[in-house]
Amino acid sequence: MALARNRRHDGRVDYWPGFVDAMATLLLAIMFLLSVFVLAQFLLSQEITGKDAVLNRLNSQINELTQLLSLEQSNRQDAEDQLLALQASLEAAENERSRLESLLTAGSGASVAAQDRIGILSDALTEERQISQRALSQVELLNRQISALRQQIAALEDALDVSEQRDRESNAKIADLGRRLNLALAQRVQELNRYRSDFFGRLREILSDRENIRIVGDRFVFQSEVLFPSGSAQLNPAGATEMGKLAAALIDLQREIPGEINWVLRVDGHTDNVPVSGTGRFADNWELSSARATSVVKYLISEGVPPERLVAAGFGEFQPLDPADTDEARARNRRIELKLTER
Repeated sequence: MALARNRRHDGRVDYWPGFVDAMATLLLAIMFLLSVFVLAQFLLSQEITGKDAVLNRLNSQINELTQLLSLEQSNRQDAEDQLLALQASLEAAENERSRLESLLTAGSGASVAAQDRIGILSDALTEERQISQRALSQVELLNRQISALRQQIAALEDALDVSEQRDRESNAKIADLGRRLNLALAQRVQELNRYRSDFFGRLREILSDRENIRIVGDRFVFQSEVLFPSGSAQLNPAGATEMGKLAAALIDLQREIPGEINWVLRVDGHTDNVPVSGTGRFADNWELSSARATSVVKYLISEGVPPERLVAAGFGEFQPLDPADTDEARARNRRIELKLTER
């Protein structure tokens, strides 16, 4: 884009407004990219937070099952210890019964008391066997329960691994999306800057012979006197001619800009700091600047420019080019600015 040029009556060149506008455009682009980055970081944090909640829940379930497994293993150990004690007792009882039966066989005159004792031992052995069988059943049940718990823990660990893998894949996709988004934004900005340069180059060729039309930064500036009668928002014949040239340049440019670039031409109305009388059509400079910008937009639409590509804004006297309190400064501040930008 060419350097800004301001033409004064004394012929001096003022580069400062163009530099300020260029820096403002750069800051806006940086702020936009930072906003996109913050949005991507927010989406990433939301995704990670959801994954962390799932992982925490799975870890909690694994901890609970691990504790339950430890308890079951402890119960199984107790049952096994009890079974061993019962088996030892059963073995001792069987040994005692065998000894008594041997004594009874060896001495045919054994007493009735010995026979009774053998009967008691036989009953005790039967009871011990029953208890031992129940203990074996409990141990078997505990083994099945422990096996089931181990299967559940294995399934949860598999689910946890799958969730972590998906989380890593999701993070990779988000990072890749962010890189592609930044690349696309940079390409869009470059494309828009190229078409903006083409647009301003064509306008320079069309309007180069007009002394009251200047380039300030990335904007074309029309002095209000070129377009409107004093205090009016109705385009004069000369202003309509200039806006017709602008409409033709916009229509030609529209055919070249790809449809995916969402560009607009912003028309900004500005006044000086002299209050309007308040008795006419406009109550203040806000209304006058807005009405003039709207008048330019409507004329461009009537010349064939799509309305969705136009924006009208009024700034009143609050964005002066020259803050000096002189007639010359006020004349410079009464203006219409045109800026090609992205919506």
